[in-house]
Amino acid sequence: PLQCQTYWKGSNSNNTSGTTEFSFTTLLKSSSTDDLINPLDIITALFLCSDGLLQQEMALKMSMCQFSVPLLLPNHDTNQCTLMLWAMRDIVKKYRPQSLSESKGFIEERIVLSELSMISFVRLGECSLSKSEILNKLLSNSQQYHDTFVHRNMECGDSPRRISNGLTEISWYLPCGNINIDIFSEPVAVANLHGDIEVFETQYSFLCQTSAAVFVFFDHLGSESEFSLLTNQHHKAQIFLVGNYQRKSFSEDTLKRLATKLGLNNNNIVLKTEQKNDAKLIKDLRKAVSDAVKNSKMKMSIEQMADIAHELGILVDEDSPECQTAKTNADVITAEIQDIHRFKEDQLPLQEEYRSELQLQKKELRKKQYSYDMSTAMTRFFDAISSPGTERFYFLKWMQMNLDNMSRVKLSQLREKYKEKCKNSESKEEIKEIDRQISSSSLGTEHFFREMGQIYEASLSLPQTDQSRQKLQHLPKLCAELLLDGFPLELLDGDASNIPLRWVSDVLSQLSDLVSPNRKILVVTVLGVQGTGKSTLLNTMFGVQFAVSSGRCTRGAFMLLIKINEDMKKVLNCDFMLIIDTEGLKSPELAQLDNSYEHDNELATLVIGLSDVTIVNIAMENSTEMKDILQIVVHAFLRMKAVGKKPKCVFVHQNVSDVSAHEKNSRDRELLLEQLNEMTQAAAKMEKKEENKSFTDVMKYSPDTGSWYIPGLWNGNPPMAPVNVGYSEAVYELKKHIIQLLGNCGSSANDISEIKEWVTSLYTSVKHENFIFSFRNSLVADAYMRLCTEFNKWEWEFKKEMYTWVTNAETKISNFGTIATKSESSDMREFLTSLKSEASTVLSTWETKLLENLTQYFKQTEGHVHLVEGYKEEFSNSSKSLRKEMERSVFNQLTAAAENREGMAEIDKIKENHAQEIEKAVCVLIDTCRKRKAEMKDDDLDKEFDKMWKETLKKLSFSEQKTTDVFTSVSHYLRINLSHRGKKKNYTDTYIQEILHIINEKLQSNQDVKTDTEFEVSLKQHICGFAAREFQKMHEDFVQENDPYRCLMKNKEKFRDDFKDVFHERDQCQKKAEEFTNRCLKPAVEDFISRCLGPDITGEMLTCEQFSNRMSFQYSLLLDLLSKDDFKHYVRYIDSYEKYAKTWILNKIVEHFSTVTLSEFEDRHLQSCIRSINDAINKAQRGKTDNVKTFVEYLCKELGDKLVISQDAFDAFMMLNNADKEQFADWLTVSVNEMEQDLRKEFENVNIEIKLQHLHVQPQNELFNKLVGCGKLCPLCKAPCDAGGRGHTVHFALLHRPQGLGTYRCCTTKDLVTDICSSLVVSDKRFRCSATNYELHPYKNYKVFYPHWNIPPDVSLEASDYWKFIMVKYNKDFAKEFNAVPADIPLAWKQITKNQAEKSLKESFNIK
Repeated sequence: PLQCQTYWKGSNSNNTSGTTEFSFTTLLKSSSTDDLINPLDIITALFLCSDGLLQQEMALKMSMCQFSVPLLLPNHDTNQCTLMLWAMRDIVKKYRPQSLSESKGFIEERIVLSELSMISFVRLGECSLSKSEILNKLLSNSQQYHDTFVHRNMECGDSPRRISNGLTEISWYLPCGNINIDIFSEPVAVANLHGDIEVFETQYSFLCQTSAAVFVFFDHLGSESEFSLLTNQHHKAQIFLVGNYQRKSFSEDTLKRLATKLGLNNNNIVLKTEQKNDAKLIKDLRKAVSDAVKNSKMKMSIEQMADIAHELGILVDEDSPECQTAKTNADVITAEIQDIHRFKEDQLPLQEEYRSELQLQKKELRKKQYSYDMSTAMTRFFDAISSPGTERFYFLKWMQMNLDNMSRVKLSQLREKYKEKCKNSESKEEIKEIDRQISSSSLGTEHFFREMGQIYEASLSLPQTDQSRQKLQHLPKLCAELLLDGFPLELLDGDASNIPLRWVSDVLSQLSDLVSPNRKILVVTVLGVQGTGKSTLLNTMFGVQFAVSSGRCTRGAFMLLIKINEDMKKVLNCDFMLIIDTEGLKSPELAQLDNSYEHDNELATLVIGLSDVTIVNIAMENSTEMKDILQIVVHAFLRMKAVGKKPKCVFVHQNVSDVSAHEKNSRDRELLLEQLNEMTQAAAKMEKKEENKSFTDVMKYSPDTGSWYIPGLWNGNPPMAPVNVGYSEAVYELKKHIIQLLGNCGSSANDISEIKEWVTSLYTSVKHENFIFSFRNSLVADAYMRLCTEFNKWEWEFKKEMYTWVTNAETKISNFGTIATKSESSDMREFLTSLKSEASTVLSTWETKLLENLTQYFKQTEGHVHLVEGYKEEFSNSSKSLRKEMERSVFNQLTAAAENREGMAEIDKIKENHAQEIEKAVCVLIDTCRKRKAEMKDDDLDKEFDKMWKETLKKLSFSEQKTTDVFTSVSHYLRINLSHRGKKKNYTDTYIQEILHIINEKLQSNQDVKTDTEFEVSLKQHICGFAAREFQKMHEDFVQENDPYRCLMKNKEKFRDDFKDVFHERDQCQKKAEEFTNRCLKPAVEDFISRCLGPDITGEMLTCEQFSNRMSFQYSLLLDLLSKDDFKHYVRYIDSYEKYAKTWILNKIVEHFSTVTLSEFEDRHLQSCIRSINDAINKAQRGKTDNVKTFVEYLCKELGDKLVISQDAFDAFMMLNNADKEQFADWLTVSVNEMEQDLRKEFENVNIEIKLQHLHVQPQNELFNKLVGCGKLCPLCKAPCDAGGRGHTVHFALLHRPQGLGTYRCCTTKDLVTDICSSLVVSDKRFRCSATNYELHPYKNYKVFYPHWNIPPDVSLEASDYWKFIMVKYNKDFAKEFNAVPADIPLAWKQITKNQAEKSLKESFNIK
């Protein structure tokens, strides 16, 4: 910074202080490095501040980068140093000495166990030569220099060392077997002591006793102490002197005396002279090192150096109590391993048993597993991992290293044998045998954890109170703690291709308890060809520790948990990241196995299904291999799209180092997209999802942002190549991109319980043969149920609003042309048109609202809505379909109401004329009677009235009311319908139009049933004939009810009473108020409440869980059947599902309202009416009304929008009405209050069944239409379709039945069939029926004949346990009912209990 500042001042001509003058002092100050930290101090500080496990990880990474690692670590505070044996334990090196160059063999060893010659480089006194820099040149070939050791000429290398003096570092030179490249033909360890050996005599002594040679760098050997230091040591090592002859302080005499004392010759002394440049000096040093290694027999492993360290008082990092206890525990287990295969059979028997007998029934297998006593090795393993935190970590590391060492030897031999056999293409069986040996000879800690899982799962077969089971209940928590501490957990056992679901599930449950259940997790997975650096990529990107050793072949998938820090939580919207590392696809170990392709497909589908982001490693140079990998990957993505999962994908091309790679490979990216499109079409055809034509149909993908190029990991030729800095930089950029992708998938983040559910459902799904992907996931089912429930709520709001609107519109139509009308129009057609226009507006508003609700629903981040986004179009179509259906229904109701009103208008006119004639005659009679002098008694008045009534009726003309011949009308419209099939016609007869429309709809929706014109004619004739008889009776009843003569006679006594009242001049106010209330208002109020109750009851029932959606309804119905335990109910359910369902709904309504009173709804509407009536009375009183007639007319107009006031009753009420307006109004208020009380009592005394019969909207029909679904039945077993939404195009049933319950019998034996179609569709069995023209076809091809049905395969033993239980219980009853022979029931079915049947029902319908 100081240099930059000085330059800036000098270069700025506008600087106010003028140009800076030359200053030698300033120049000297600018070059000072006192304020900078020496890299060696940083390394020392990091190791001092780290625990043993982190020290080991740092040493491993430094060694990979070809940096030297601490051998002896000084502690400035205690003035002691530590041998870093543990820190170097995990370093494994591969090399090829010259002796193996011909055979191309190699040696792979843990470096602390390798017995190598060590060459040490030290400094005595001041030294002008940079020892560390010379060492770097010594170990670097001419093509590429590498700074293995920190030296003074590096950046900050000349800063004063504060705490790192005395640090001894070690590195290794390892040959590659190429004589032109190798500097040394044999491996050499190189140690470098930083600091003067006169000060750090202990370290020097250690190096002298452990090294083959010690090279001492010096400038001057003047003092006796220096002389004696070199001569008095008990050297096991050869001493080499390296001096700078060019220094003035150099003393030849001292050198000669020392050489004589030590017995050195010219080969032991290397001098830097004027004639010798650095290259020649390095050459001489290399020769000296080579000779020293060649001539010395001194070879020692770092592990052996610990004894010498102890003798010299040097600490050893492995001496900590935790490390030693862990080592002992691990050694006790691994020391007994002589033969790996035998050890696994004896000590890890359960996983071997599980793999070999996987096809047996799990229940029996678990019992057999637990018959084994727990092995000694596993008992010790459990004890060790139950130890405190740090000791547990040390133990697992010791176990891993010990097992790696053992497996490496055995596996190297087998791989050589495998390589030989692969050359012979005819030795496939032998290759399989070697592969089995490789698998059985691989032994790692994952095998012990795998055994732990098997022991735990086997223990679950024991009773819960069993002590052996209880002792093992802590195991999942133990493993969850390890997962939380960053240890990988095996997800998929690659050897058995099995996930121990209960074990993994319980571990994840415990993890959920440890971190709190609602923590969100995002998942990153890597897939690709074996050996393409997948694990290294994840380790580099996320700092994790997946195994990358090629010493062992481990199959399967491992998951590792990373906790997200607070800052990143805001970016990623999650609390943890789950990293999944998989075995390589197309692995050579699996290539010769028959099921390798299936295995790869299963693995890819499983991990991609769990992922939010999938990294796919591909190799562009191998097009055949690339096609195979792409096909596997595309299959998996296609399946995920089908279930609503949308993982993001990144393709990574490794070993591409050119800076212009991205630009140059644009054609390759296009080629990749072409290949992806090709694979998509192939996979779509196989998965029967041909609508996917390109990869971009399956997922969002851009060739430019979806492909990343990563340079090679090594910078040069291994084993001496360091890690390429460009690799780390490219991986870092990739990591940023992945974090950005993850940040955009926060809404899809799952909590631990949801991850658990995905694991279970995906694993269950991928285990079907022939790649038919069956997916049943409770998260998807739950999301679908929530969508159905929400849509049902919106739909009901829509329908309820329209019911209210139609009720008001029908009221206005019924009041049209009467005293209660408010309409200014006098033409009914015109009024009807305006109402239909208003209805269309309201319908459009609600349709828009429904679609907006749907859009907003899919925008939310909670509830996993992204999983059911594929149903969005289906529910959108349902909204549009509902609008059309409601429009037709509303228009029909309005038309019918208008036709009824027009029909009544003429009759009302006749009735009104008759009433007026009677009123005139009564008025004349009153005048006549009053003129008589004699007093007239009631008997006299009755006689006079009867006489007048008889005479007046003779004068009135009563034309006989004509009845319409409904049969003729029906026949007429039926002929029109059949002659204009497909055309829309606005029939005048609304009822017939509705019936014919329903028939046409049913025929249209059942096109899979083969019909012809003759069938359609017969069907319509039959239905319309039945309907005509009902309509005829209804019409005749209507005509009789509204016959003017009958209506007049019905009011005779009322007229007689009015006549007497007027004659005697009695006050009619109270009586007329009661009459108006009881004849006009009360029927209108009752009718209003009846119209409102239907939607109320429906809405109340929809709040019950069992009526919230189709799945809950079906579950409740079947559970009720199970609890009734009545065969006849099952027969009714199977024979007539819709009829049974409707009856069941009605019974549930009655049952519900036996506990929840209906009067609450009745009372609410009653109070609403009473308020409206009282308000109308008050307004009428305040209004300009001269008499009772104008008062009541005003009142009726006010109520005209709500209540239908009978014109006939009004006319009768007004006859001979001389009541006082004010008194009438007062009495009317009293009568209305009395009416309110009377109605309440009436409501209480009428039971729910009778009320339901008289409702305008029948709740049972509404609920049935909402919940029965489309009514389609599975073509193979007759189970009803469970899809929600009326717009669905694909049918599915959640619980299929044995075919015998669909009346299917065996052709030859007549036995009821026990096959279940969900199992048949993945079997090799065949079927025939009318759809196949009675030709046999495989069940697998059922979609050819039933393209609108989706039958998810389910071959699990628990599939359809409900119906299996029912068939076992009523086998003979069903056989008798269906005229068949009882089914041959499988033995396993007879073991199913009622509780298991209920559990199966819950799981099928996803009931929590």
